[in-house]
Amino acid sequence: MANTKSAQKRIRQIKKRTERNRYYRTRVKTISRRVREAVAEGDYEKALEYWKVANKKFQSYVSKGILKKNNARRRISRLHKLVKSIEPSQGEESKGA
Repeated sequence: MANTKSAQKRIRQIKKRTERNRYYRTRVKTISRRVREAVAEGDYEKALEYWKVANKKFQSYVSKGILKKNNARRRISRLHKLVKSIEPSQGEESKGA
């Protein structure tokens, strides 16, 4: 156990920060997983909706300093690439109408 007052304070700060980081790390994984699961199901509309949520959340995490700018951009880009891979072509949509 820490002896000095400053060391005790550092332990308290680290505990708080660790808890906060765990929360955001879990959120990032969950948001990404939702997009990937919608893509795996082949549901373009749902995947696009989840991707928009991911984009908004990741950008807010950048402004809060949780994610670095390029890290968020890379994640968003990779998720968008997945969503675009199941996008229905324009010809298929007009045939159904």
